[in-house]
Amino acid sequence: MNLSRVLAVMAAVCVVAAFAIATLLPPMLPLAQLVAMADSRILFAVREYVLQHWPDWVWSDLMLPELVRPAWLVPLCLGIVLAGGAMTLASRKSVPRSHRRRS
Repeated sequence: MNLSRVLAVMAAVCVVAAFAIATLLPPMLPLAQLVAMADSRILFAVREYVLQHWPDWVWSDLMLPELVRPAWLVPLCLGIVLAGGAMTLASRKSVPRSHRRRS
């Protein structure tokens, strides 16, 4: 199967998921609250893992700002990135081979 098609399907799934989250749940529901609704212990486990294995700034500067954003924003951004990858891979032209015959 073509990698660009796989990325395009994954992008479509992410965009549909973002739309479903924004439609079915309160639009400004933070990602941390959505994750806590699924499993309240997972945020503590992820925080402990990140703080044990990575520098402190990864949690405070990368993870924490994402958790206060609306829950639909993460799958939408991922879908946009995947769609860009699919378009980039689909636009590459294959290098033509030489048609000369060996004698």
